[in-house]
Amino acid sequence: MNKQQRIGLLVKLSHYITGGNETFENIKEQACRENPWFVPEFIEAAVKNITVYFLQQGALEAWATHYNITNNNPAPKKVGLVMAGNLPLVGFHDLLCVFMAGHKAMVKASSKDSVLIKHLVAKLVEWDAEIDSLVAFAENLKGCDAYIATGSNNTARYFDYYFGKYPNIIRRNRTSAAVLNGTETPEELGLLADDIQLYFGLGCRNVTKLYVPEGYDFLPLLTALRKYSHFADFHKYRHNFDYHLAILLMNNKYYMTNESVILTEQSSPFSPVSQVHYEFITDAAALPQTLRANPDLQCIVGHGYLPFGSAQSPTLYDYADGIDTMAFLMAL
Repeated sequence: MNKQQRIGLLVKLSHYITGGNETFENIKEQACRENPWFVPEFIEAAVKNITVYFLQQGALEAWATHYNITNNNPAPKKVGLVMAGNLPLVGFHDLLCVFMAGHKAMVKASSKDSVLIKHLVAKLVEWDAEIDSLVAFAENLKGCDAYIATGSNNTARYFDYYFGKYPNIIRRNRTSAAVLNGTETPEELGLLADDIQLYFGLGCRNVTKLYVPEGYDFLPLLTALRKYSHFADFHKYRHNFDYHLAILLMNNKYYMTNESVILTEQSSPFSPVSQVHYEFITDAAALPQTLRANPDLQCIVGHGYLPFGSAQSPTLYDYADGIDTMAFLMAL
């Protein structure tokens, strides 16, 4: 299958995803039933990002040109993909990379997110039977030439053990941060609320840590975060909110809340669902270098960093953990 055929199939997939097809609407409903964290609004957000930023013909052609992708890979490899399941279709970009690089993918889909990815691959097979020999799903990823595995710090140790002797990308826990200076407009704070709360804050690109100057007024941010006050009606989220609020109360810790999200001062960049950590800036000049060197941070938003509201809209070139997946695959 040559490059133009691959791009053509991906563009056709984009049209299918956005076409209001009844079958795909039912698949999205099924994905929501099988994973209660995948509420309809977040499945729609994930699908929209994929179609807008990943599956546009011009973007795909420019991406292929950037990596000098030829029409046919003369030596395709079998690449094992261990996908995460924290967000809808979070493993799609890895599969896209393997497909465009001309390799074969053996995929272990997450039990939390198997419905959507398997359906999209099935549609590609329906349109071109050759896909059946290029993408396979399996529980055991044996006999692969290389591996890309996404998980937690704990699972990464197992990935290292099993896949360490092969070319690999092994991803660990990551999160994102925002740097605020008090000059943010209400519109920017509203966009920051999206960076924080989209997908219930479960993604590595979700902002879970704020860096603020001494005397920062949190009230406008808490007001902006009210756009997600309906989260309090979602029982799984509400359980997290009540639990972590109780912990803070029992430990007599200072906190702020708008009844749907909790702000508390903590040094860790990782915060639990429903909670956001903040830290006061002590050395503003050194902060940019310190943050960019932090291996726990996937992205940083704020003035002088990524624009507010863009954290959950990665492009084809925004690779998890900052490791260029396409460069890795093209070098196999």
